[in-house]
This record gives sequence, structure tokens and C-alpha cells, in this order.
Amino acid sequence: MYAIPLGDDGAELRPLETWHAEEFLAHLDRGREFINEHVPFGSRATDLDSARALLRSYADRHAADTGFLHGLWLDGTLVGGVLFPDFDAATGVCEIGCWLEPAATGRGLVARGARVLIDWAFDRRGMHRVEWHASAANLPSVNAARRLGMTLEGVRRESFPYRGVRQDMEVWSVLAPEWRAARDRGAAAER
Repeated sequence: MYAIPLGDDGAELRPLETWHAEEFLAHLDRGREFINEHVPFGSRATDLDSARALLRSYADRHAADTGFLHGLWLDGTLVGGVLFPDFDAATGVCEIGCWLEPAATGRGLVARGARVLIDWAFDRRGMHRVEWHASAANLPSVNAARRLGMTLEGVRRESFPYRGVRQDMEVWSVLAPEWRAARDRGAAAER
């Protein structure tokens, strides 16, 4: 198993696999209300079998090259993750998303982990476009898209029913040439 360090604060990005089911469930239980406030991710993982099934579904997506799931660990504890819920190599378009438990917010973990995955999508897999979909009410997610340098393309009004309320869904994106240019400017500024 590999881990990608995300800084000097003990943060790591690792594949989140089926054998992590117990740790994944404990993480979801710590942050369930917070995580599910705006997105249903993990809402069906309420016991060990259902947590294992959710992770297995992403292992199947990974095997089919249609989705990927990575966890964010802080000092050895799973505290969130970043994922490609949709990955279409044939069209060069994918969607990236995230989730965190409350104790992990405000540390830049999502941005750091997402940058690694976006670099991989563009540089290794030849993707052309990475999208970020977020409920307009989910300000942390909207702000993460902004911090990643994505462009707000529009709002799909009342397109996502969640908890009995139709949500406006913001669609953000970044194209490979934009990402590379911003990364090059950042690297030049660090010199």
C-alpha cells in the first residue's frame, strides 16, 4: 500500500480499500451528521457490512476505471477523503468530490488531496476536464472548488433533491491547460 504525504502535519492520501471497512465506519460515525448535511455520501454505510459494500462498490469502479476513492489520514486516523465518483477516460472528463469529518476541517486537507488527484488525472491519465459539483448551500465545498482555481460554469437550479428539499447544484470545472498554467505560475512564484 502506498501513502502520499500531504505536508509536514502528518496528513496523507491513501487508497481507501475494502479492508478499511471498520476504520471507515468509525470515521463515518464520528462525522455522520456533519458529512451528511449536504451530501448523502456514506449515509447507507451504517454497519460493517454496508460500509464494506460501499468500499467494494468503489473497488469495482476502480477495476472498471470509472471511479476512484482515496482516504485522507491525519496522524494515522482516517478523517475524510477525496474521490472521483465519475471517471470517463474515453471522453477525458471526470468529477472529483470530497468529504470530511468536523475535526479535520480548516486544515486544507481537501485542497491538498484534490490537487494530487487532479495532477494525476491530467498528467498520468490524459484527462481534459475535471468537474466539481456542489450544493450551493454547501459553502465549504464551494470554497474548496474556488481554492482549487476552478471556474463556476453555472447553477443547475433545484436539480438535486436531498432531505426533502430541491438543492441548487453548482458546477465548477478546470481544464488541463488551465491547471498546468496555474501550477507552472505557482512553481515559478516559489523560486
